[in-house]
Amino acid sequence: MLEELHIRNLALIEEAWLEFGSGMTVLSGETGAGKTALVGAIQLLVGDRADSQMVRAGADEALVEGRVVSDGLDRVLKRRVSADGRSRCQIDGEMVTVGTLATQVGPLFDLHGQHDHQALLHPANHAAYLDRYIGVDADDALERYRTAYSDYAETKIALERFDEALLKDRERADYLGFVAAEIDAAAPLASEDEILQARVPALRHGEKLAAAAAESLALLREEGAGLDLVSRAEAELTRVAGLDPALDALAGRIKEIVSIVDDVGVSVREYADTIEHDPAALDTVEARLSVLTELKKKYGPTLVDVAKTRDDARTRLASIDDGEFGRTEAAKRVAQSRSALEQSGESVVAMRRAAEAGFMDELSAESAELGMAGTRFGLDLTEYPFDEWTAESPMRVEFLVAAGADQPLRPLAKIASGGEVSRVMLALKTVLGAADRVPVLVFDEVDAGIGGATATEVGRKLARLAQDRQVLVITHLAQVAAFADHHIVVSKESENGSVRTRTHRVDGKERIAEIARMLSGSDSEAGVRHAEELLDSVARRPAVS
Repeated sequence: MLEELHIRNLALIEEAWLEFGSGMTVLSGETGAGKTALVGAIQLLVGDRADSQMVRAGADEALVEGRVVSDGLDRVLKRRVSADGRSRCQIDGEMVTVGTLATQVGPLFDLHGQHDHQALLHPANHAAYLDRYIGVDADDALERYRTAYSDYAETKIALERFDEALLKDRERADYLGFVAAEIDAAAPLASEDEILQARVPALRHGEKLAAAAAESLALLREEGAGLDLVSRAEAELTRVAGLDPALDALAGRIKEIVSIVDDVGVSVREYADTIEHDPAALDTVEARLSVLTELKKKYGPTLVDVAKTRDDARTRLASIDDGEFGRTEAAKRVAQSRSALEQSGESVVAMRRAAEAGFMDELSAESAELGMAGTRFGLDLTEYPFDEWTAESPMRVEFLVAAGADQPLRPLAKIASGGEVSRVMLALKTVLGAADRVPVLVFDEVDAGIGGATATEVGRKLARLAQDRQVLVITHLAQVAAFADHHIVVSKESENGSVRTRTHRVDGKERIAEIARMLSGSDSEAGVRHAEELLDSVARRPAVS
């Protein structure tokens, strides 16, 4: 319950202190006195958007403070709005965000003003009214639906990402396959290019090299040639071995020369045996070197790099295969999440269809008491195609109304007058009030466009709502004000060229005078008598139920 409200420099209100009690409190006054600014103050306290235009002209900031008691907790709320549009919020002295204010305090209040009449004409709002009537079951079903919708959306995004990645990989798959195949076809070996390059000189100059090797071997090995002469020198020194150590040392050196020359001869002969005289072999080696050189240019710079490029291509091709598997798994998750979403959506649809008859019956009954007897209500419940489901709902909900039993149901926006919309909204609030049990209801001129007996019934319904919650009503109808447990008059005063809004709680004769003003525009004797009769009739009314 809202127990206290302090306002400073908000619109026309320079400063106002208001205390509220339980039950129904009416705020009345001349048009333009600033009654709606009081609702604006409450809206600020519950986290609505702030506007610098709300700050009283000439002031630096507007201040709204309130004390709210709920579930045994006494909370002090404060909202400041500066002339430059900045907003600051506090709960029990601690700074909080506007979002926190809206989350923690907003659910305690249900504010209904003229804009709600327009909201009722927009089908986009109708599902929320039906869900509020259903209550906790709707909250649970919609939570499951929204969770399933989010899961489905996420799995679809994951699948789309797989598809995008695979598309790019598939575009490269042919190239990667060509790379791997080309390198595999050449089958290069490590250092093969170096080995072949070393063979080229021998192949290219084989005839000259073979001739030189043969001549060299002849000079070393033929009789009277190099090796023969050195061997004979060694034999001569061997015959006098042991006679002079110095000559023995020289003999040893000659023996080493013989061994070296012999070894060289063997190597020259072996080299000569390796010389290829086949020009075709040179062509083969040079052709192979050309292939390896081309691979190194494309995938090198070395054959090791070429082999790595081939291995990388194979790995990428394998990953594409893995991606195809991953895409299949992602598609399975999409199918599973879609199935879960379809089930939760069907539950929402079934739940709303099941509640339709009871909701419409109660709305019709309440509307009949507001002078709309014979009016029928219905709901157009249309399930969207699956691809058109939204994060909020799988279906369209729209209120339909028929002015009489012989009239077809048509959209409310097409046939209802302003007064009828007001009455439908009040009937709706009455039905929903019993369903959602919001502790504080605020009505800003909910009685617009009605009067007479209907106005009396409006007052009666507001009093009924106030039996177990706090109801604050801004009204210009005496028939409504007469039902109030508390009455506050809002007036406008001019002082030194400045206009100010004043609030004053009235009771007794002051209240009778205000009721008379609301009835006839003045507190004349006749008006006072009429006011007394009205209040007396309300006081004698049977208890509402």
